Amino acid sequence: MSKRALETDGLYLETVQRHVLDFDFEALCSVSLSPLNVYACLVCGKFFQGRGTASHAYTHALAVDHHIFINLTTLKVYCLPESYEVKDATLADIKYVIRPFYTKAQIEGLDSLSTYSYDLNNKAYLPGFVGLNNIKANDYVNVVIQALAHVKPLRDFLLSDDEIDVLNSVVVRAKPMANGAKKKSTELVNRFATLVRKVWNAKAFKGQVSPHEFLQEMTNASAKQFLLTAQSDPADFLAWFLNQLHTGLGGNPRKNGSSIIHKIFQGEVRVESQVVEGAGSADSGVVPRFDNHKETTTTQSPFLFLSLDLPPMPLFQDELERNIIPQVPLADLLEKYDGVTEKEYTLSVKRFRITKLPQFLIFHIKRFTKNNFTTEKNSTIVNFPIRGMDMREYLDPAVKDSNTTYNLVANICHDGKPGAIEGAYKVHVHCKGRDQWLQIQDLFVEEIAPQMIFLSETYIQIWEKA
Repeated sequence: MSKRALETDGLYLETVQRHVLDFDFEALCSVSLSPLNVYACLVCGKFFQGRGTASHAYTHALAVDHHIFINLTTLKVYCLPESYEVKDATLADIKYVIRPFYTKAQIEGLDSLSTYSYDLNNKAYLPGFVGLNNIKANDYVNVVIQALAHVKPLRDFLLSDDEIDVLNSVVVRAKPMANGAKKKSTELVNRFATLVRKVWNAKAFKGQVSPHEFLQEMTNASAKQFLLTAQSDPADFLAWFLNQLHTGLGGNPRKNGSSIIHKIFQGEVRVESQVVEGAGSADSGVVPRFDNHKETTTTQSPFLFLSLDLPPMPLFQDELERNIIPQVPLADLLEKYDGVTEKEYTLSVKRFRITKLPQFLIFHIKRFTKNNFTTEKNSTIVNFPIRGMDMREYLDPAVKDSNTTYNLVANICHDGKPGAIEGAYKVHVHCKGRDQWLQIQDLFVEEIAPQMIFLSETYIQIWEKA
């Protein structure tokens, strides 16, 4: 039989087992652990290096009579040990699962998507709202990924092949940094883009995704500051990750607005600061106040998210000896940025006023305080609207911005023990196509009524301009 005939006859294709295939893990040879020239056996799902006569894939083919392998980089399929290329249209679904791609029309239609897809087990799932596997203690990463995957301009950028190709070509031409930061952050972006593409895949083999490959690169890029085996603070991770994305997407660390991350999330706040003797000292009896006759330092500070301070929890029970969980409106927390409310800091008092509102506004509600011995959690419930939150009151009147109204996109909550590195995290995200809110906690996805969302202990929120 000629080589051309072999290429199209589909020999051994009936042995391909789609149910055992899992391409969410890092492409490493299961024998040598090498990341170079890795093939996946489409019969058992294991990864092997090479396809030459001395390779692990070749040995595997002879040892267990498995013949169909796919190169995880080129997506070319080969039959071993004969080593000829198999070109068959029935393998297109496997290639798509490895590397999902989206047309411009498909990307534009994601927010109107309202129909369920079905995996190989005929189990329904909603593309974009699939569970992420918690390998050990990476739920703090999962909630951030889920939230960012629903920030429309960032999602659309990561799903566009044209944008990613331009990014990679720019990085290749760019002069690498001495510490390799550019290379690391760009690889992190590529793995994040792959993960987001899998989350939104309507042709997946299973209705869940493992972020293992992304987590491995996250651990390397953060020099083990963030691990998949140890719980961390999602607010710390989000701050670090946004800066990594900014750098990896071609942004200049010293130049504001130089990447899509800054264009989406970056705003500005005016900070007025005044040195006050006795400020920050509980024993001084001094209540620090702004004095208009004293010198005031004014600075313009860019931000990617705003921190909001909760009022202290009550020290005593009510008259019926019950511990009542207090509630506070989000508007009360935002008074910090009205330009009038004064905040006391060590040796100074400050006032804040927003001078530029971003397209997407991130809030970090500070629930945890540390002392010398323990970490305390403030369980105050924050009341907020789902739609129509107006930020005009906190924006400098001199700034001309016709749109100051925001709608909620994602709401990250904390459950359990005090401490940002204790307990567990879940996220609420909005499906625009079905006008439905979903609660996602690792692999568990369920519908939640909008009026139930604010009853959780909100920790991070993402809002979008209406």
